[in-house]
Amino acid sequence: MHFSDRLNNVETSAIRELFKLLGKPGIISFAGGFPDPAMFDVDGIREAVNAALTENPGAALQYGATEGYTPLREQLAAFMASKGCQDIAPENLIVTTGSQQALDLIGKTMIDPGDKVIVEGPTFLATIQCFRLYGAEVISAPIDAHGVKTDELEKLMAEHKPKFVYLIPTFGNPSGALLSLARRKQVLEMAVKHQTLVVEDDPYGDLYFGEAPPPSLLALSDSVPGSRELLVHCGSLSKVLSPGLRVGWMIGPDELLARATMCKQFSDAHTSTFAQATAAQYLKAGRMPATLAHVRKVYGERAAAMGEALRRELGAAVSFEQPQGGLFFWASLTGEGGKTRDAGEFAKKAIEQLVAFVPGAPFYAANPDMATFRLSFATADIAKIDEGVGRLGNAL
Repeated sequence: MHFSDRLNNVETSAIRELFKLLGKPGIISFAGGFPDPAMFDVDGIREAVNAALTENPGAALQYGATEGYTPLREQLAAFMASKGCQDIAPENLIVTTGSQQALDLIGKTMIDPGDKVIVEGPTFLATIQCFRLYGAEVISAPIDAHGVKTDELEKLMAEHKPKFVYLIPTFGNPSGALLSLARRKQVLEMAVKHQTLVVEDDPYGDLYFGEAPPPSLLALSDSVPGSRELLVHCGSLSKVLSPGLRVGWMIGPDELLARATMCKQFSDAHTSTFAQATAAQYLKAGRMPATLAHVRKVYGERAAAMGEALRRELGAAVSFEQPQGGLFFWASLTGEGGKTRDAGEFAKKAIEQLVAFVPGAPFYAANPDMATFRLSFATADIAKIDEGVGRLGNAL
């Protein structure tokens, strides 16, 4: 068979390949980016399903509008208002099959072969793959614990004149970095100055452990004239309610949403109306605040436990910033005491000790830091975290 040339630009996910090694009995995995199934509000979702099938079963089980199920779009607009985005109307957003589809639609509607796109280095692996699939040259902007370095980002914007810039400002995957308020404003100002679209991916913004993070770029855009028209915001219920619902959304300029809707028609016609009706009923019932409070508490405790265990078991051989939210630790091997600085080598030894994580190299579009690696604390309880990090110490 003669496949499309565009497939030459991508390869299978390194994380998916790693999962093939996780079937060994007794293995402790810090590899996945999944929420803990124990955090799912099963009773609340069951009630939402029953309500969807009671109030309007025909609509819940029928084909629907490509833009999304109207009651859900109304609830999502209200949800965004609760996070400081007061002027988002239902027609300002479309519902997508997870936020991953939103990113794919942006790729389809915006990227021509050879276009340049700037992402953070490191960033979400699937985003690099998605943009390359459509022929983009993906350029990395360096980050630190406070998110993308805006001075470096502006230099890259001026030099490369990208089609758009893609950022995860709040508890990024894999970095866990939190873009500071000052840098958020600078990003919006640079978007206007360079007339460059900025894509804000925000699947983790509700998962903070203490003080709430700065407002999203979307919430701040009213304070920077002209920036709203150059901003796309992607949201998701996957990390806070259920990834199985596959409910995400995209907010952006009307012209972009219209073209994204057209492309979505060709792809899946519409996101599952049953899933959308369930999500709408769940949000309508007002259960989300309690659900968020619960997951923040549990994940915060696990993050604290993992930080303590890493300091205890690996000591100076690893460096990291304690995450303030999200699902991940981003760490770097220092080579202290003559120990390895190659996270790929470390990962193989860790598998032998029946513990898994993801080496950091695949998260870079260019010039990977081979000493870096990602750990997720989401699906392991504190006892498993202590045991698993102990095994990492043995592997190192």
